[in-house]
Amino acid sequence: MKNSRSESYAAAGVDITAGYKAVELMKKHIARTKNEGCLDDLGGFGGCFGLPMGLEEPVLVSGTDGCGTKVKLAILMDKHDTIGIDAVAMCVNDIICCGAKPLFFLDYIACGKNIPEKIAAIVSGVCEGCVQSGAALIGGETAEHPGLMPTEDYDLAGFAVGIVDKKKIIDNKKMNEGDVVIALASTGIHSNGFSLCRKVFDIDNNPASLYTPNEKLGGKSVAEALLTPTRIYVKSILALLDKIEVKGISHITGGGFYENIPRSIPEGLGAKIDKSAVKVLPIFDLIAEVGGIPERDMFNTYNMGVGMSVVVAPEDAESALKILRENGENAYVIGEIIKSEDGVVLC
Repeated sequence: MKNSRSESYAAAGVDITAGYKAVELMKKHIARTKNEGCLDDLGGFGGCFGLPMGLEEPVLVSGTDGCGTKVKLAILMDKHDTIGIDAVAMCVNDIICCGAKPLFFLDYIACGKNIPEKIAAIVSGVCEGCVQSGAALIGGETAEHPGLMPTEDYDLAGFAVGIVDKKKIIDNKKMNEGDVVIALASTGIHSNGFSLCRKVFDIDNNPASLYTPNEKLGGKSVAEALLTPTRIYVKSILALLDKIEVKGISHITGGGFYENIPRSIPEGLGAKIDKSAVKVLPIFDLIAEVGGIPERDMFNTYNMGVGMSVVVAPEDAESALKILRENGENAYVIGEIIKSEDGVVLC
């Protein structure tokens, strides 16, 4: 007996033609990311990339990450063209801590329904992040998951690969007591701690609270402050590495000061941070005030206005600050390296 039902992938909730359209819409953005290592066009089963020549012992450095529940804010605000910057930033800011120059990036988008214009907007942000970091977007995947995710939902993750000459990998064994800790300012919360933000501002139950202008944020809404893209530090750090011996770099992400700064410091040493020197952004003061969050918890969760820290010798500090500022960073001294069994001492 013939089955009277007409079955198809589209009937199951997956629209293949929407995927084709999304790829067409994103091609102009992807073209912006092309660099000298790209060997083929998007659309094959694998992205091919030629390694640069001239390194004595080339070492590949990889990093992968997502944007956490910051994606929820992008969905609530129906603004999807900056979240991709965050996805790239979370990966390339990690690998630059080793001294590695990003080569290429791949993204993965899982969605409840493939709306081509939305997917293209997400990828446009990914491409902007790639342009800012000098990486090429050489591949990606968009997966439609009907029944697993609500129609309007999506998640975004990425994967970056960079390269560094083995002799130029950042070596914290050269770090000494008295070395200087330099802060590179963040643009805001970046991409960590958003589950706490959503609870503090009751965003899931009262999304309207996102849109009210706030005097403490200079007239910006909470939504605008929270959705500000993560700063990408790659080009300024590469400029610094070209001129100065850098002894340690930390990307301040989830876990804040207490978890991330010690990751670049050898055993027996710690970072003494002057809290009064840290230029805390207004959004962090507002979170602490509204949520009644203790200071230590804030520094243990958020970047507090410092997206990256760099350790250099005292005699190199002024030159390092000059180079970083010339490359667009708000850079300033926040502390020094001391003998300590505690990774970070805030005082």
